[in-house]
Amino acid sequence: MTEPPALEVRHVSKYFHANGHALLALEDVSFAVAPREFLTIVGPSGSGKSTLFNLIVGLLEPDTGEICLDGERCGERIGRVGYMPQRDLLLPWRSVLDNVIVPLELRGEPVAQARDQARQLLPLFGLEGFGDVYPTALSGGMRQRAALLRAVLSQRSLLLLDEPFGALDALTRREMQDWLLGLWHRLGQTILFITHDVDEAVYLGDRALVLSARPGRIVGEVPIPLPRPRRQIMAARPEFGELVARLLTTLGVPDEAAG
Repeated sequence: MTEPPALEVRHVSKYFHANGHALLALEDVSFAVAPREFLTIVGPSGSGKSTLFNLIVGLLEPDTGEICLDGERCGERIGRVGYMPQRDLLLPWRSVLDNVIVPLELRGEPVAQARDQARQLLPLFGLEGFGDVYPTALSGGMRQRAALLRAVLSQRSLLLLDEPFGALDALTRREMQDWLLGLWHRLGQTILFITHDVDEAVYLGDRALVLSARPGRIVGEVPIPLPRPRRQIMAARPEFGELVARLLTTLGVPDEAAG
């Protein structure tokens, strides 16, 4: 029996209202994501990518259209999707361990039990020995891993990651990309990943969606048939460059700017 899509977005539009004016942020957006798929989403600043995520997790409601999880239309979505926003939002007065157990605490789990559960996952997230450390003592990559552990501890099969590596230096970013792919392979979750970086979109994804400038509309979909496991050296291959060029063209980048 075929599994239903992990996520379906059906003809979703979203307006924001300010000073008596209506601003259309997203227009008639439709797509589906298969279970355990890694979908990347690219688009210019202001194209509504973060708004789309806020709609999926239930922080906003669409003005038109509907959102389905696991084949069912969902009016109440808060708490059903793991979400990691652009900033790590770690609480500076809490240790790493006490930061990552926040989703478990919100569900009412005893603190001692939540800590035990999180402590077992620290090595998988490269945080072994750092459970009692405070966020100010962590590197950028370690803060991102802690934030992702917190999202994983929401125990949801669908994870939304909003430019999680955007603030990292190039080398750390590559390390985090490989670490995330290893984690995804091991945990088998469905991931939606927003990025401004077309190389990152190609390297990580099974497929890339392209959003237009505001109002955000899906203007292209690029399948990424690169073999897995992925390796950074793949970026030097002609087929990788061809996929990047397709994404840039779909984004409307002129040939001379695409290089």
